[in-house]
Amino acid sequence: MDNRILYGKVCVITGTIHGIGQAIAEKFAEGGAIVYAGDYREGSLNEWARNCSDANETKVIPVYFDVTDSSKIKQIIMDIYKEEGKLDCLVNNAGVISNNRIGMITKDDMEKIFRVNVFAVIDLIQTASRIMSRNKSGSIINIASIVGVNGSPGQTAYSASKGAVIAMTKSAAKELAPMNIRVNAVAPGIIETERFKELYKRNGAAIDTRIEKIGLGRLGTPIDVANACVFLASDSAGYISGQILGVDGCAVL
Repeated sequence: MDNRILYGKVCVITGTIHGIGQAIAEKFAEGGAIVYAGDYREGSLNEWARNCSDANETKVIPVYFDVTDSSKIKQIIMDIYKEEGKLDCLVNNAGVISNNRIGMITKDDMEKIFRVNVFAVIDLIQTASRIMSRNKSGSIINIASIVGVNGSPGQTAYSASKGAVIAMTKSAAKELAPMNIRVNAVAPGIIETERFKELYKRNGAAIDTRIEKIGLGRLGTPIDVANACVFLASDSAGYISGQILGVDGCAVL
């Protein structure tokens, strides 16, 4: 893959403080994109963004906002449009997870999960697509999950939210296709993030059993997910929309 495959594309990525989101932002910058990297903690990305900009000879600009704040979303997206004159790609990566078995799921947990994982994604899609439609071009990438496809015990509420992301991806793709805006989702399997490493320390034997069910025999990495996003954001995926791309090491078989 050409490592400048995203040269000059203006991209917004949410949830970039660590893990998958940060890997996506770094890969986009490596690909030559102008990256607006989002997080809700003011100042948390400043040093990393400067280093990433210098390393890749592009612009990586931190933007601080809560994805559940509709008015702030509109302000940020409009500010980017005024600055750059376009918006080429949106990656909806920000999300929350809660692991509770049936009977232990609270309404507060459900509402928080859906506010961040579903309602905010729809909000961002609506706002970004209005800007993209002005140039009749754009790529929207939603980060779903394998559990949104297959389900997972102990993750009913989270699985439901990611299933909703998959459904909205397919519907939005159909609606936005006449404006040449592509909408796809990436559905990661078990990815070795900081959060996963903490879980492994607590429950190593159960995790080992799950790894045995992965066809490729290893955990996924944030870079594996980021590479899929780079492809979907690029012109190489110009005829691909409404798809759910599993990045799961053949765990579904």
